[in-house]
Amino acid sequence: MGKVTATAERTIDAPADKVRALVADYAETRPKLLTEHYRDYEVTEGGVGAGTKAGWKLQATSKRVRDVKATVSEPKPGTLVETDANSSMVTTWTVSEAGEKSLVRIETSWDGAGGIGGFFEKTFAPGGLKKIYDGVLGKLAEIV
Repeated sequence: MGKVTATAERTIDAPADKVRALVADYAETRPKLLTEHYRDYEVTEGGVGAGTKAGWKLQATSKRVRDVKATVSEPKPGTLVETDANSSMVTTWTVSEAGEKSLVRIETSWDGAGGIGGFFEKTFAPGGLKKIYDGVLGKLAEIV
């Protein structure tokens, strides 16, 4: 069983402070960013940045649904970490300055399965999740 990691990033045409505020807003902004792969999204505690707790179902493939119960931390400004209570999955959102624009990076990692299933998971899951995150980042670019 090895670590599986999926990453997506995009330059957003807005200052980093504005984008950080949008990304940290789990109550109002985050639902607007979600693609058709997400359902049953609900904030259960907090709503902005560290301390927020939220849950959702992520339909990564036609057969694979993750029931995510995330707790958000902010280890440093511009970095939000969503830790799933139901699995080893950790998603890190990083917003950094790129001149007058922002670079937003989403990275998710989890402990993959062993054996042949783990081989296929490590081979195909990162690309599928990257496509989902590309959609999320596209929606973020539209709303800034």
